Amino acid sequence: MALNSIPTKDQIKAVPKVLLHDHLDGGLRPQTIIDIAQEIGYDLLPTHDAGELAMWFREACDSGSLVRYLETFSHTIAVMQRREDIVRVARECALDLARDGVVYAEVRGAPELFTLKGLTMSDVVEATIEGFELGTKDAKNEGFTIIVRSLLCGMRQNNRSQEVAELVVKYRDRGVVGFDIAGPEDGFPPSDQKDAFDHLRKEDAHFTIHAGEAYGIPSIWEAIQLCGAERLGHGVRIIDDIDFSGATPKLGRLASYVRDRRIPLELCPTSNLQTGAAASYAEHPIGKLAQLRFRVTLNTDNRLMSQTSMSFEMEEAVKAFNWNFAELQRVTINAMKSAFIPYPERLEIIEKVIKPGYEKISSGT
Repeated sequence: MALNSIPTKDQIKAVPKVLLHDHLDGGLRPQTIIDIAQEIGYDLLPTHDAGELAMWFREACDSGSLVRYLETFSHTIAVMQRREDIVRVARECALDLARDGVVYAEVRGAPELFTLKGLTMSDVVEATIEGFELGTKDAKNEGFTIIVRSLLCGMRQNNRSQEVAELVVKYRDRGVVGFDIAGPEDGFPPSDQKDAFDHLRKEDAHFTIHAGEAYGIPSIWEAIQLCGAERLGHGVRIIDDIDFSGATPKLGRLASYVRDRRIPLELCPTSNLQTGAAASYAEHPIGKLAQLRFRVTLNTDNRLMSQTSMSFEMEEAVKAFNWNFAELQRVTINAMKSAFIPYPERLEIIEKVIKPGYEKISSGT
């Protein structure tokens, strides 16, 4: 059967993909950063050569230095303070994803980060939505079909999550589909933002929570049991609640709950390697979690900082775990089932785009 065959690099590029965890300020084109920096007089970039800048971002994030890692975002945030620049970045994001075969994406950003030069958070949201719409049209003109929706993040170390949650409700019929909290896990538990999550639930709004990335099981437990997370941003540390010492893996109470409830894990392997969750792709927990039938999804996190794409993540998973077409299709359908758009729209993409796409490409027709 064709779906049981191992895809080639070209076939991986062509299959339909779904992306749930991607940061807008972590996916800029290097040349765009340079262009905007020159326009606004921002002179702190380490280089003005696009190739060298791309390599600098990757090396800074691979360095193991938190100072250097955070510095990378200081540059991208600095060039996203004007409305037209946010529109440009979002527009290019949608087009870049479409060119990589992504048919549905939820891209997240924290509006408060882009208000340093006078924009309001509503201005930021509207510019982002406009950019995604323009990029979707650009993609269509190139023969690609993509739907891009926005997730709004509150920063867990700050106190503006309630405002952001209210923006999610305000713009939920205009391209915003959910909420998230981002920023440092350690010392800033999800329960600190519980009022924002209570507001979202009262308004029947969707949300995911960054949890179980840098911090462990307690972060995941709070996100789910105290805050009501529908998805886990990363969630990779759920592996700590599974005992692999015996012949058969034994799931702890929380791991069982996450699997039984089909709570989606927004796993980002390449990013996790940079932050120390695993020493190599082959050792990343996504392989074992997929075998145990958790609702695993595959994501990019920060395409610029990790020099990654959905195609690259799939290529690495195929090499590391010998995944075939069927397994790539499974994580893609997992992601589509877990999206924050209405069920009929999710089902239509699965039945009319994802399944036919995989069947066609795996069969070579």
